[in-house]
Amino acid sequence: MTAQTDLPTGQDLLAEIDRLRKEKNAIILAHYYQTADIQDLADFVGDSLELSKKAAETDADVIVFCGVKFMADTAKILSPEKIVVLPDMDAGCSLEDSCPPEKFKAFREAHPDHIALTYINCSTEVKALSDVIVTSSSAETIISQIPEDQKIIFGPDRHLGGYMSRKFNREMLLWPGVCIVHEAFSETELLKLKAQHPDAPIAAHPECPPTIVDHADYVGSTSGILQFAQTFEGDTLIVATEPHIIHQMEKALPEKKFIGAPGADGNCSCNICPYMALNTMEKLYACLRDLEPRIEIEEGLRLKAKQSLDRMLEMASGTIGKGDLGRV
Repeated sequence: MTAQTDLPTGQDLLAEIDRLRKEKNAIILAHYYQTADIQDLADFVGDSLELSKKAAETDADVIVFCGVKFMADTAKILSPEKIVVLPDMDAGCSLEDSCPPEKFKAFREAHPDHIALTYINCSTEVKALSDVIVTSSSAETIISQIPEDQKIIFGPDRHLGGYMSRKFNREMLLWPGVCIVHEAFSETELLKLKAQHPDAPIAAHPECPPTIVDHADYVGSTSGILQFAQTFEGDTLIVATEPHIIHQMEKALPEKKFIGAPGADGNCSCNICPYMALNTMEKLYACLRDLEPRIEIEEGLRLKAKQSLDRMLEMASGTIGKGDLGRV
């Protein structure tokens, strides 16, 4: 590996990334939680599954996924013939970490009369153990199609599962995982901020705990929150999700003000995803140059995981990236 000091910098770095992108017929994907510089050079910016679907539809030979590992894994599940690389293989996810496959398997076996609806923020192995994958924008559509007498396991995000349980007034067995970013928001500090901006609506991701979601005017996926930002009345919006999404809002609506919901002490950076932050422009350049680190998935496992993703696409294909959770 080239030493950090030997890497190009500034405009040379951007030029080299662009050269390599063309030379290797690569497509660069960036999740909304990536830094602004990565978002601005990406071919597509979006939600995790939305990005994987777009990449599968292209003729690119290489997918560079600037996100976290489960997202790159999903891209490989949907595009097995393509090379998929991740700038930093340590870019994980607290929700994925909270749900080890062997424990999830044992939990399923202990409740054989339940089907497993599993949030996409999980490992390939857990996807393979699941019946239907859901996203924050498709969960409502999928749950509405499941008979009320069918028992449900929902994992690994207990906050998203709890939000759905309350909205549909049906019991679900919730896996006890949380997103460390959305868990970090403070109700006390949010109410202080709301007092300073009483006319500003609050848009929240359903991975937030009920103490945050209950104050929201809109609850939805990252794409849904972006759509709400373009339609809300007023000039200020409080945003309760990872704050790098605000870059897209400011680009689309420079005349409006967007304020990230505060963390526990009112000004900490604890609501920035530490895993997403592992990806940098320098690592993006290196992984495009070397086509490493590379995502590899055993074919039998990939096909099992793809079944649960295919069921979601059959049940809710029109909602992917649409943010259909809507107003509270």
